Amino acid sequence: MRTLVSIQKVKKISPIADSDFLELAYIMGWQCVIKKGEFAEGDLGVYYEVDSFLPLDDRYEFLRASSYKENQHNGLGFRIRSAKLRGQLSQGLFLPMSKFPELAGLGEGADVSEILGVKKWYMPETAGAGGFMIGERPHGIPASDETRIQSAVEMLDALKGKPYYITTKMDGTSGIVYCINGKIGCCSRNKEIKDDENALYWMPVYRHGLREKLAGLGKNIVFTGEICGPNIQRNRLRLAQTQWYVFDVMDWDAQKYFSYDDASELCARFGLSQVPLEERGESFAYTLEELLEKAKGKYPSGVDKEGIVVRDLMEPKSVSFKVLNNDALLKEKD
Repeated sequence: MRTLVSIQKVKKISPIADSDFLELAYIMGWQCVIKKGEFAEGDLGVYYEVDSFLPLDDRYEFLRASSYKENQHNGLGFRIRSAKLRGQLSQGLFLPMSKFPELAGLGEGADVSEILGVKKWYMPETAGAGGFMIGERPHGIPASDETRIQSAVEMLDALKGKPYYITTKMDGTSGIVYCINGKIGCCSRNKEIKDDENALYWMPVYRHGLREKLAGLGKNIVFTGEICGPNIQRNRLRLAQTQWYVFDVMDWDAQKYFSYDDASELCARFGLSQVPLEERGESFAYTLEELLEKAKGKYPSGVDKEGIVVRDLMEPKSVSFKVLNNDALLKEKD
């Protein structure tokens, strides 16, 4: 599960021009606007990542005017999102340890999401029915939730000098198709969906004839991709009909993900689209700042893209992270 809230150390503090009350703190690879004088470099605090959904609690009431949300998917609480304060990008929320006596004794890096009752914010994925849910994601099939690079900057060193590839992060909903022990099934991010030709999550199987193709493959395999199109998220791609873009192919028996080239070969064989490839190279050397700039840009529709995903070319899941487009994040309204 993704760490949403953790105890982190202030790496650096910088002043904000023309502000007597605010300053900028650097936490992991993030920057966050804080109250002036509330922290010193080296202090520990409680860091809430963007898209954390905080429960109703008196300690968060100062967020009500800007962050209060209520819907059937998330309940009541406060959504943390990117913002600009005094001209500075603020990515998350950073609060003093003194406000949280229940965290006494915990040290840097501790995941406190569950202790504080913080969940991940989810937008309603589709305006219509995605299909009838018949249970949880089966067989322990992993969900897709890429780590944001600012929360794991050590991945830059892990990938340095290695072959890599960069794909466009698509704006849609995660759709899984699996063939395990002769059974073909489809899942949303978290639920298994009943076989139905009209169900959104079964679209890849029926459109691409995957039932026959997977049966003929003779092995247990899991495809994960992004379903994009009308009534899904904001349809930033401005697609006229739904499309499925594969980003993971897993050999289930070996519990190993295909290399990029092997996945591409199988997708081509099955007539499946992959997420767009932006770049591949033999020696990764990007800095965080360069990746943040590279994540900017637009889809062919002219709308700001979500960002990029960076991976190891030979072992895609050994190092894999997303870099979100800050221009798009700042424009979000929901």
